[in-house]
Amino acid sequence: MSNLEGASEAKPVVASYCTTFLKPEMRHIYRQVTGLQRYDTFVLTRERKCVEQFPFENIELIPRARKNFLKRFWLKYILQKAPVYYRGELQVLIKMLKRRPADLMHIYFGHTGVHLLPLIKEWKRPSLVSFHGMDIQSRPRQEGYDAQMQELLQTVPLVLARSKSLMDRLEALGCPKEKLRINRTGIPLDDFPFTERPLPGDGAWRFVQACRLISKKGLKTALLAFAKFHAENPRAHFTIAGDGPMKTEIAAFSAELGIADSVELRGFLSQRELAELYARSHVFVHPSEMPPDQNQEGVPNSMLEAMASGLPVLATHHGGIPEAVKDGENGLLVAERDDEALFQSMREITSQPGMLHRFGAAASRSVREEFEQKKAIEKLELLYDEARSLVPVPL
Repeated sequence: MSNLEGASEAKPVVASYCTTFLKPEMRHIYRQVTGLQRYDTFVLTRERKCVEQFPFENIELIPRARKNFLKRFWLKYILQKAPVYYRGELQVLIKMLKRRPADLMHIYFGHTGVHLLPLIKEWKRPSLVSFHGMDIQSRPRQEGYDAQMQELLQTVPLVLARSKSLMDRLEALGCPKEKLRINRTGIPLDDFPFTERPLPGDGAWRFVQACRLISKKGLKTALLAFAKFHAENPRAHFTIAGDGPMKTEIAAFSAELGIADSVELRGFLSQRELAELYARSHVFVHPSEMPPDQNQEGVPNSMLEAMASGLPVLATHHGGIPEAVKDGENGLLVAERDDEALFQSMREITSQPGMLHRFGAAASRSVREEFEQKKAIEKLELLYDEARSLVPVPL
């Protein structure tokens, strides 16, 4: 019997492996897992987080293997086995997958795929790995990691990437071009409806950025540009939604620039709260930049959500951003770390009401055409079909 026979009798099953299910910034993964239509899924995870925010019940929590220090020492230092071996996780996962059979496994994040490489090679079903941005970076301090990444890219039948720029990086790492597929993460458009925004009559422009507070999001560049704009428009306001390790630094930098009273750090917001924030704003800002560790952006989900609601975007020529933001059509793009150019973009778009409205409408239209949730799920399930067709089911 072929992989796809019998699909009419019962839905095929995908085991969705995500090391932590889920961190607050992983809403896009929750949408994929819960949005499947033709496939059933259960989640394999080592840690369950944010249960109220992500209420998914079909979870298999991977138990910690019993510690056998002598065996661990032998596997780790004498046989030099991978962590998944000497930690006992491999045997645990094999038992779990025998108890809960699946037709294929979707492993979220490239570094997790490297960790699970022994399982991928031993399991007799197809596994595919999706790359999202930060997982593309090299790990020079982790001996053998780059070679294992190359082996992973050769071993799995398909490799998924959130943007064309990530696909190019993966091909440069040695992934065969014929294995690479685009895996857009879709936006639930009903949750981010298009909104007509009245222009402020008193210069009270409202800028917004939503992201994890880390260096690649270009937050300091955004604040420098906003400080210049604020000097000319003292009633302007900048809201930053999100959390992360730079929160204290960002607050201090805002104070240093003298704009602390006009910059609001909101922390992580729910989907409803984000939609309400976008509806009250005029421009979305997202000047991503490449940090030293090459932690590249895919296509930012918060940016797509904002665009769906009708916000024009001011961003950078970085990663997958230009795949969604067309310079001069639905936003303006500048070079990375160029706060002066970003400031000039703020000036330009707020001084031309026609541009603001035209870009906002075009932003919403482009997301609805290219990043709609149901279409993205349909394409993902076609990739599951393809992966299964490439790996015969053992007799």
